[in-house]
Amino acid sequence: MEWSIILFIFTLLIGIISPVSGVGGGVLFVPLSTIIFPFHVDFIRGAGLVMAVTSALSSVPYLTKIGLANIRIFALMAPVMIITSVVGGIIGLKVTSAFPGGKYYIEIMLGAIILLVFAVMMLSKRLEFPEVRDEEVDGWSRALGLRGEWFEPSLGRIVRFQVKNTPLSLVVFAIIGFVAGMFGLGAGWANVPVLNMLMGAPIKVATATSMLIITANAPAIGIYLTKGAILPSIVIPAVVGITIGARIGAKVAEIIKPVFVRWMVLAILFLAGFMNVIKGLQGLGVIPHIIPGA
Repeated sequence: MEWSIILFIFTLLIGIISPVSGVGGGVLFVPLSTIIFPFHVDFIRGAGLVMAVTSALSSVPYLTKIGLANIRIFALMAPVMIITSVVGGIIGLKVTSAFPGGKYYIEIMLGAIILLVFAVMMLSKRLEFPEVRDEEVDGWSRALGLRGEWFEPSLGRIVRFQVKNTPLSLVVFAIIGFVAGMFGLGAGWANVPVLNMLMGAPIKVATATSMLIITANAPAIGIYLTKGAILPSIVIPAVVGITIGARIGAKVAEIIKPVFVRWMVLAILFLAGFMNVIKGLQGLGVIPHIIPGA
């Protein structure tokens, strides 16, 4: 009972952060839960994937209604991510069972990738409202109408946008889906930088659309379920907490200033990347156990 209450409060806070940052619940839940809770890593990964999808489903109806979550971009990227996330889920569980030390190398690689994304976003400029010139818009984006608009309270006017680099983004999202399914992290940690920096979507559109795209990872949950890695005593309080939190977070995402969203995304990326690298190094015995339980 005590763990259930702590888990509920913990996921409630994650739920509030998720729609604002666009990273989904899993990217924070998985690394932090291995420290806080005495659960097996497979149960945490399974619950993390459920949480990522739940936080997205709880917030995207409102984000879509106000024009921040772009359905056209989702419709293009989702089929690719569905396939690759399922493949990633299958391989991820095989790695854990067949190669006991293999997961530590993967955690280090994942952490390094996230920290690389963090560094690129940190050094880049004009992330809040990227300028996409007409000549930069690719044929796919024009033909599929990958554009949108919303009323931005911080500017007091309607902001319009159209994305670019669509074919390359499809390839990148396929890779993201694979990694998301393998680690149970959702995909928001990479969705936001790709949507914002590669495709040129404004940061608030990127975070909101990221939440919509995360729902494409839902089929990977079935892989964890069939392997017995979905434990109701963990998933139920986590889902309730993150559902309530995500509904609150969706309201906050509408009114919050874009510059604050950028720094929140950066902070979450750094935290997730750093913790994955430390956990992997600890597991291999390269460094002492600085983080207990990892």
